[in-house]
Amino acid sequence: CSSLAIGTTTGYKLFSLSSVEQLDQVHESNEIPDVYIVERLFSSSLVVVVSHAKPQQMNVYHFKKGTEICNYSYSSNILSIRLNRQRLVVCLEESIYIHNIKDMKLLKTILDTPPNTTGLCALSINHANSYLAYPGSATSGEIALYDGNTLKTACTIPAHDGPLAALAFNSTGSKLASASEKGTVIRVFSIPGGQKLYEFRRGMKRYVNISSLVFSMDSQFLCASSNTETVHIFKLEHLTDSRPEEPPTWSGYMGKMFQAATNYLPAQVSGMMNQDRAFATVRLNISGQRNICALSTIQKLPRLLVTTSDGHLYIYNLDPQDGGECVLIKKHSLLSSGKMEENKENDLRPPLPQSYAATVARQSSVPSTSTMPGYSEDGGALRGEVIPEHEFATGPVCLDDENEFPPVSI
Repeated sequence: CSSLAIGTTTGYKLFSLSSVEQLDQVHESNEIPDVYIVERLFSSSLVVVVSHAKPQQMNVYHFKKGTEICNYSYSSNILSIRLNRQRLVVCLEESIYIHNIKDMKLLKTILDTPPNTTGLCALSINHANSYLAYPGSATSGEIALYDGNTLKTACTIPAHDGPLAALAFNSTGSKLASASEKGTVIRVFSIPGGQKLYEFRRGMKRYVNISSLVFSMDSQFLCASSNTETVHIFKLEHLTDSRPEEPPTWSGYMGKMFQAATNYLPAQVSGMMNQDRAFATVRLNISGQRNICALSTIQKLPRLLVTTSDGHLYIYNLDPQDGGECVLIKKHSLLSSGKMEENKENDLRPPLPQSYAATVARQSSVPSTSTMPGYSEDGGALRGEVIPEHEFATGPVCLDDENEFPPVSI
């Protein structure tokens, strides 16, 4: 979550975010107008672009060299593209194409998938677990899980009653989060088994369109944003391990009785009772706009990033211990040639309380539990490490000639 790519009517831009105060524009291209898909392979120089001028054609570029690696055309409009170090996935409305990213050869075509008008799919960024998830039904919330390495179906997960609206893997590919078109309940499943691990309630008052669903890199938090002004962050923990002993009051006694009663109720009912509320929230100044969120570690502190379709990036502080309302600390403009837009009202906020700093200090002192290679304790890629030659075949894709960072994080 240190790179940002945006498509515009004039082309596309790539940004790098290493600090809260500075947003560096890495690249800008005006060669192809009306770009509606731009996907960068982590921190490498490979970028995949699709424009409204040719919506059935995928263009793959080495943007640092300014060269086109290849282009592919498909039978219908490209709705989404996902990629990791092993696979490039192209999603059409009723089919999915899986390419080997080392030489761009087509490995598998999944035909006759249920109508998927939004191109909803998710690919694990961990290339060792290249699982692909997409809707298994157009009328129910069934998830089809496919192994992108073995090119075989893994399992089917009956996740929701209604059609799916959002899917997201965690960084290791061991968990999958999902939301339906109602947007009221978010569920997390184990991968590849498909067992339900967590269930979070976003709200019951109104149905919403979940536009973004994302895990933090350490899989401790899950963020969900929608077409409303509220962004929800959930904490993935077992309630029995995190909640202190309640005081011996009447309400506490009734709460324990209520909790114990769920053990004797049908699974569907008890699941409703055990749903967690949001651990932290953000109230945006805008509503109704599409937005994409990310949970990242910037300058060794946990941050929430929100990018809106009007061309702004909002950066919030997230208190990993107490949660609550996240504090807006910076607002950047993405459309003004990389120049920063100051948010004077929020830049002048008082410093955060000492308890938050102490919390962060305790968090950073704990060794990273990530099993993915190439990670430092603050969640960033290890700079200066060369991509091994065997990582990329001697085909059109050759990214190891510039000593680039290993593309293992986004």
